[in-house]
Amino acid sequence: MNPSTTRRAPGAQTVSLAVTLLALAGCAGTPPAPPPVTPAASSHVAPQVAKVQAPGTLLDNVAAVVNDGVILKSELDAQVTQTEKQILAHNTPLPATDVLQKQVLDQMVLTRLELSQAASRGVTVSDDTVNQALSRIAERNGLTLDKLPDLLKQQGIDYDQYRKTLREQIIIQNLEQQVLADNLHITQQELDDQMRADQGSGDSETQYHVAQILVATPSDPTPDDVAAARKKIDVIYDKLKSGTDFAAAAVAYSEGQKALDGGDIGWRKASELPTLFAPVVTQMKPGDFSTPMQSASGFHIVKLLDVKRSDQKVMVTQTHARHILLRTSAILSEQQAKAKIQTLYDQLKAGADFAKLATANSDDPGSAKVGGDLGWLDPGATVPQFQAAMDKLQPGEMSEPFQTQFGWHIVQVLGRRQADQTDEDRRNRAYQAIFARKSEEVIQHWLGELKDSAFIEYHIGG
Repeated sequence: MNPSTTRRAPGAQTVSLAVTLLALAGCAGTPPAPPPVTPAASSHVAPQVAKVQAPGTLLDNVAAVVNDGVILKSELDAQVTQTEKQILAHNTPLPATDVLQKQVLDQMVLTRLELSQAASRGVTVSDDTVNQALSRIAERNGLTLDKLPDLLKQQGIDYDQYRKTLREQIIIQNLEQQVLADNLHITQQELDDQMRADQGSGDSETQYHVAQILVATPSDPTPDDVAAARKKIDVIYDKLKSGTDFAAAAVAYSEGQKALDGGDIGWRKASELPTLFAPVVTQMKPGDFSTPMQSASGFHIVKLLDVKRSDQKVMVTQTHARHILLRTSAILSEQQAKAKIQTLYDQLKAGADFAKLATANSDDPGSAKVGGDLGWLDPGATVPQFQAAMDKLQPGEMSEPFQTQFGWHIVQVLGRRQADQTDEDRRNRAYQAIFARKSEEVIQHWLGELKDSAFIEYHIGG
């Protein structure tokens, strides 16, 4: 695989790094995905825990014990404050303080557990990755990276803590991708069946904006667990029928991953919705909410927020490009690589043959043997810096040296064309639908097992 390109597993959901600057949801830090960048919030009820009643200064300062670590009351208070800002930014009514405190603490507990899992698996995130994420956040807010700390300060957010939280959220997203890679498998038969189902559906492109409230049950619930959850969801349903705002109820009562976002799980095609939801949601009108439904994770109420359709024909502009890559290494320092790529660039400007220089010098083994040729590239097939460099060039033009996470490049655009990728897009969409449907179930189950196997002791709430 060419180092400048990013292989997109069909249907793999990219974890968003769009972070709002008003608040950080979830953990002491804590997704990325950053609305804030919220790592996953707990979607399961907490396992049985011991409530500590003994007095003492130390216990008064501890909100929860999670395996060998603690969450301090001061950490919880700071996170509650940030979460309040996030909720208010969405114009959602705040729940009672003790209710919000419990929701936030549950998220913080789960984040601690996931970070511990990540550490045991060796999942880390480099400073460069965090810096790139911060740069994208700054750019989306019309800023340069050096101006981001000032804006955060105006919002009452400490930059160092914000950076730490972002790192944690990216780690958690990478961890969950590993979990999905280990546990989510899609067969060719499933893919073929989904494509046939999509082809036979006249509205396969309809998308549904959906929110949910989840009252979770343990991974191996007793009849009493199920009965208690059923009673709680029925109370919530009665509140909704009496006019309680759905988003406010989700913030206050839901145990789903998006509880503090008002239960909003985003836009989904019918084929991407959990199997339980699809037949219900597709019959709803915007504003409708369902009666309680039971799944292996617990009881759900789902609300349809909006519906939209899109054109099925997919045309993309492909770019034919070739490049020369120089990687830094133990024998080629950053400065040496930069100097060498500049020398190669000067030779090309003087008329040297691009293909010969690429074959002799490029550190991309896949393309070097064919004169640096990368073939026809779809939009988004390369890392953002490489895509941006290509987009500035007309066919026949060559870039000046530029740097990506892989090293120093020179790229030349050989041609562009419009390509009809409707068939390939159908296959990708079928994969994405299956992936979206199954990934939610896999992660919900894994999170439940993670909490059930942990030692968790609440000193507040619980």
